[in-house]
Amino acid sequence: MGEMKFGKSICVLNVGGTRYAFTREVIKDFPLRRVSRLHACASEKEVLELCDDYDRDQNEFFFDRHAQAFVFIMLYVRSGTLRFVPGVCELSFYTEMLYWGLESAHLEFCCQKRLDDRLSEIGLDTLSEEDIGVSGDESPGESVQRPALTGRALWLERMRKTFEEPNSSLVAQLVASVSVIFVMVSMIMLCASTLPDWDTAKRTTVDEHRIVEAVCMGWFTAECIVRFLVAKDKWEFLRRPLNIIDVIAITPYYVTMVMARAGMPAAGLGVAGVVLRVLRMMRVFWLMKLARHFLGLQTLGMTLRRCYREMVMLMVFVFVAMAIYSALAQLLEHGLDLGTQNPDYASIPAAAWWVIISMTTVGYGDVYPVTVGGRVLGGMCVVSGIVLLALPITFIYHSFVQCYSELKLRSARYARTMSREVLQ
Repeated sequence: MGEMKFGKSICVLNVGGTRYAFTREVIKDFPLRRVSRLHACASEKEVLELCDDYDRDQNEFFFDRHAQAFVFIMLYVRSGTLRFVPGVCELSFYTEMLYWGLESAHLEFCCQKRLDDRLSEIGLDTLSEEDIGVSGDESPGESVQRPALTGRALWLERMRKTFEEPNSSLVAQLVASVSVIFVMVSMIMLCASTLPDWDTAKRTTVDEHRIVEAVCMGWFTAECIVRFLVAKDKWEFLRRPLNIIDVIAITPYYVTMVMARAGMPAAGLGVAGVVLRVLRMMRVFWLMKLARHFLGLQTLGMTLRRCYREMVMLMVFVFVAMAIYSALAQLLEHGLDLGTQNPDYASIPAAAWWVIISMTTVGYGDVYPVTVGGRVLGGMCVVSGIVLLALPITFIYHSFVQCYSELKLRSARYARTMSREVLQ
């Protein structure tokens, strides 16, 4: 068969009769695995393992595949959004995706759910390349041509998944379980340290307290260092809020140890000692680490991120109403000087406290209006508060349900992957 003509600057893909022209550089880094592997072929025989036919003179590769499905796959290549073709069976389109080297994770969430429902109807968890007959075309060169991590890079990726993705493997789940235990022990000790009898108990069992605290801090320090070393982007790692909290919460322990060695007790440092105690109290935010292990906290965090516009809108509603009602309440209860001045409403900021607890229907009872106008205003404040707080709730609720379904689906995929690993 003669030498391949990849020296040409243009390569043509003919998919179901539709032609697409690309430069050689684009083919090399093409997002679809089957297409990008064409660039590495050294002979026409290797090319024919990836496509159905090849025209050496025109440098044209023929694929006998669904042309309309490939149009949508090309839209994904250009825009990063992949959805099902209207009127095409979900399983047929998924077959095309697997052929070109895509997975169900590339689909938008709504289409992922449709695919999972369709697979459940036919009694399958997922389709594989063997199910659709792709492996026969790809197996000869799959292990060599598919990009794979080896050596140190593979080890770093495994370590990263172990510490960052608790559901990625059994070892990752074990590490996550140990981390949860240490977080709970640390939180219990933090809460107990505020009890009146803690100092007395600490003096009688000082060694035990020091050992438990040292072990917890040692684990958190080692975990933070390992996660930093195996992170793909060190700067992005340092910018994450939870990682910043980790560093802030760990630092006071070591600063206190250094000062104790130098004979400088933290209690005698004045402002510096107060700062250390405040930073030490930041350990309570370690509870946020549990979000990586519990679906409910993950759902809450994702919902807040996706609904930040609705949350801002809710805050704007509340602040506008609070400004109006607090000004009117101060005027009716104190500003008119009708002989019944209410000292609890001496200023607008003081009246704002009453407005916020009324709008949220908390009603502590520490502040309340005494004039007729003030009571009427209070009723209007409560009713309007209920209405304003209810307006964005529908959007937030639907977003919460969608986030929960999405995370539950992702968790099910992780579980299926782990089951296959165990069986293998």
